[in-house]
Amino acid sequence: MASTKPSAAPKAATKVKAAKVEKAAKTEGAQVVVKGYIPTLQKMYKNEIIGKLMKEFGYTSVMQVPKLTKITINQGVGAATGDKKLVEIAQQELTTITGQKAMLTYSRKDISNFKLRKGMPIGVKVTLRSAKMYEFLERLIAISLPRIRDFKGISEKFDGRGNYTLGVKEQIIYPEIDIDKITKILGMEITFVTTAGKDEEAFALLREFGLPFKNIKK
Repeated sequence: MASTKPSAAPKAATKVKAAKVEKAAKTEGAQVVVKGYIPTLQKMYKNEIIGKLMKEFGYTSVMQVPKLTKITINQGVGAATGDKKLVEIAQQELTTITGQKAMLTYSRKDISNFKLRKGMPIGVKVTLRSAKMYEFLERLIAISLPRIRDFKGISEKFDGRGNYTLGVKEQIIYPEIDIDKITKILGMEITFVTTAGKDEEAFALLREFGLPFKNIKK
C-alpha cells in the first residue's frame, strides 16, 4: 500500500521539540528526572502502544503485552590498561550522558599479553529503569541517533530472547558531550531488555517506541 506523505506541521513540531531537548542537554547535561514525573514515552506506552500490540498479536490480556524493563549501557575502555585516567573520564562522560552515576567494571582474569591484571578497571556501565530509562530512550531516538553521519537506520538483529543490543561507535553523538574536551573516541553497547518471549514481539515494541530500524515498512 502506498505510503501517505506526512504533513509539514508534524515534522516541524518534531524538529522544534528535538531542538529544545538538545539545547537543555548541552546547557545542563543529561536531564534530571523529577520524582513523580511521567516521561512522554512512558505515557505513550500506556495510552497507545499497549493497544496496538494487543491488536497486532491477538493478546487477550494487558499482562501479555511485552514491556521494556531496563536499558543497560556498557562501555569498554581497553586503553585503560596503559592509562588509568581514561576509565575515569569514561565514567564521567557516561554519567553525564545518562544522568545516573556510571559504575566501573573490572577484569576477571590476568591476560599478560594485554598487560591486564585481574581486578583492573576496564570499562563503565549504567543500568537505567523507569523514568530515567524512558528519558534516555527519547533523547536517543530524537537527538543522538540522527547525529550519526550518513545514518540509515539500525539493524534488526535480536538475541533470540527478546532483547536487543545497539552498538554506538562514538560517544560524540550525544549532545551532552563537548567534542572539544574529549580525550579519546569511545564506543558503547546499549542493550534493551524486554519481557517479550519472542524477538518478533520485542521488535514490534521497540518499533512502536520509535527506534529507527532499517526495514520498517512505511
